[in-house]
Amino acid sequence: MTEISGIPVLSMADFEGRCGAFTERIGQGWREFGFVAVRDHGIDPEVIESAYAAFRAFFALPEEAKRGLRLPGKGGARGYTGFGVEQARDHSVPDLKEFWHVGREIEGENPQPDILLPNLWPQQPAGFRAAALALYRALDELGGQLLEAIALDLGLERHWFADKIDRGNSILRAIHYPPIADAPEGAVRAARHEDINLITLLIGSKEQGLEILTREGQWVPVTTLPGSIVVNVGDMLQRLTNHVYPSTTHQVVNPPGAAVRQSRYSIPFFLHPNPDFVIETLPQCISADNPNRYPESITAHGYLVERLREIGLL
Repeated sequence: MTEISGIPVLSMADFEGRCGAFTERIGQGWREFGFVAVRDHGIDPEVIESAYAAFRAFFALPEEAKRGLRLPGKGGARGYTGFGVEQARDHSVPDLKEFWHVGREIEGENPQPDILLPNLWPQQPAGFRAAALALYRALDELGGQLLEAIALDLGLERHWFADKIDRGNSILRAIHYPPIADAPEGAVRAARHEDINLITLLIGSKEQGLEILTREGQWVPVTTLPGSIVVNVGDMLQRLTNHVYPSTTHQVVNPPGAAVRQSRYSIPFFLHPNPDFVIETLPQCISADNPNRYPESITAHGYLVERLREIGLL
């Protein structure tokens, strides 16, 4: 295990499918930081680069072409969300970003067609759909492996999460932070926030900007190592584990100097449980020292809707 900016970096090659050093380290990393990074994850670099190329080409399209791929009234669940729409909770101005959402492609009968919506696909650039879905599937598989390790760390059966995420409303989000000019006062690329979902797998940006808030209240910049993927706890997992795994506040700040005139791209994968999964505090995460913070349960979809309203997407 190595560290970057104090965040543990683990090798997926060390995960043996049982309790051991890997499960201990990822559990410790999430308890202390809410963030870890993983390498040797098996995702082909060409899959990542092809997706980046496709998304960069899409965001370079004229505004009218992109706006025609917006899905109204659905909280940005699929397709395009324009610049200056989403804003963080408790922040008065929107973030300086635009993004594209790819959801799960359902094979066979869709059990929840009103929630697991069909994807939108642009006609240009060529190869967009194939590149996006290849990365979606790779990150979905990796996320499942990471949840196996977490299940073991929590004292659950290794595959406890498997049938709870196989129809999850997980999202691949391609983000473009355009060059900054004449931004409203207080506006940043992504204001301080926590993620909504179970875990987030971040294909890191090559540009600076991501920062996490330590338990001591200090902002620490995070730069992804080549070939590594940053993985952080989301609010759903925080709630499920009664804050045993805390969801860490993070932000993307505006860059200094000439970098302010350059675009920034990143691709997080938000892994969600199935919409009807009931988020109910795990008994093993309740103790005299850590009483149950959430005596009332909620479905994953109900929780998602609450949060989408708070950030201005619904």
